[in-house]
Amino acid sequence: MKAVLRKQSDRDWFLLVMGINVGLRIGDLLQLRVRDVRNKSHIINTERKTGKRRRFPINSELREIINQYTKGMKDGDPLFKSYRTKQNIGRVQAYRILNRAAAEVGLAEIGTHTLRKTFGYHFYKKYKDVALLQQIFNHSAPSIAMRYIGINQDIIDEAVGGFHL
Repeated sequence: MKAVLRKQSDRDWFLLVMGINVGLRIGDLLQLRVRDVRNKSHIINTERKTGKRRRFPINSELREIINQYTKGMKDGDPLFKSYRTKQNIGRVQAYRILNRAAAEVGLAEIGTHTLRKTFGYHFYKKYKDVALLQQIFNHSAPSIAMRYIGINQDIIDEAVGGFHL
């Protein structure tokens, strides 16, 4: 999907890269402006859904990508500017962008939450720390975090797939 989106536009590619690296809800991601991420070590925002304040680190690789992407942009510019309205794109447009790219590479069931879930899935696979993931996502229980990223189904598939009598 990265390659497909890269050919399409820098904005669309950056939407995917940013989304899978920070784990923000799409509504919070789409509200960002250049000043929120340029030359920053953390993204600090108040989640629209929960009203909770969140501080999320920007890794060095993403920081470099942000610097390249925002070169020439003004601090007040929307991070994901619509070509038509010059405001940030909306959820529906983000969904269309992701779905077109997914269809092109043969993926189904892609939604706006896919970016956040992808972050969570790979974070869990690397660190196996569901309590930390729960905290990152502001979920009320570890089981909710696991169900959200689809790990429970993977565990069931693996266990039952190798089980026989």
